[in-house]
Amino acid sequence: MDIHLIMTLFIIGFVGSFISGLLGIGGAIINYPMLLYIPAILGVGHFTAHEVSGITAFQVFFATIGGVLAYRKGGFLNKTLIVYMGTSTLIGSFIGGIGSTHLSESEMNIVYGMLALIAVVMMFVSKRGKDDSLLEQVKFNKWLAALFGFIVGLGAGIVGAGGAFLLVPIMLVVLKIPTRMTIASSLAITLISSIGALSGKISTGQVQILPSLIIVVASLIASPLGANAGKRVNTKVLQGLIVILLLTTAVQTWIAIL
Repeated sequence: MDIHLIMTLFIIGFVGSFISGLLGIGGAIINYPMLLYIPAILGVGHFTAHEVSGITAFQVFFATIGGVLAYRKGGFLNKTLIVYMGTSTLIGSFIGGIGSTHLSESEMNIVYGMLALIAVVMMFVSKRGKDDSLLEQVKFNKWLAALFGFIVGLGAGIVGAGGAFLLVPIMLVVLKIPTRMTIASSLAITLISSIGALSGKISTGQVQILPSLIIVVASLIASPLGANAGKRVNTKVLQGLIVILLLTTAVQTWIAIL
């Protein structure tokens, strides 16, 4: 593998994973378009949509490990939420990961674009202050959480994501979970769901090992740094960053599709 491609992959993995730890997402929403377009634009390599989805599935698994470890002592992990959403998202992502082999590249990009656009719309829905609630008093509809987890898992499994870029707005807007608990718990749920997506990708031969390992090394370094930075950032700023991130990637993806 060319040294320029190795450097490009490492930088992409580092940037995507830092943002994933900062915002409580798996990083696929950033890495998917960057891996698809940047190496080709720079002339250092080219990956198909199926290869990119395999690489991102591999990366998301390891990126979320670092984020969860960084948050585990802060009291922000909601175990009940993680069990219900994590289990259902795991099942959905495994089905989506296997089913992605039946989709063309353009169809996979359309799925990604739709997921990102839905997430943007949800983040613009008014969220009324739950951030002042005591973390131990947080309540939510468990079965509604499980249903949304399964649906998100299906779509996320197709593009090799853990689904956190959709889980975060659902937890904030629909389930009314406080922001910091949402960010911490979404990382744990994404870790669980990424097991399903990655298993589906590996079983169907969509994972390229060497590029994936390069991205993973960058992820293990950058994700904890992002998570630690996220603890010190105002929750309103975090929500604003999530909206900007989702809107930018959604617009870029649909421009490329159309």
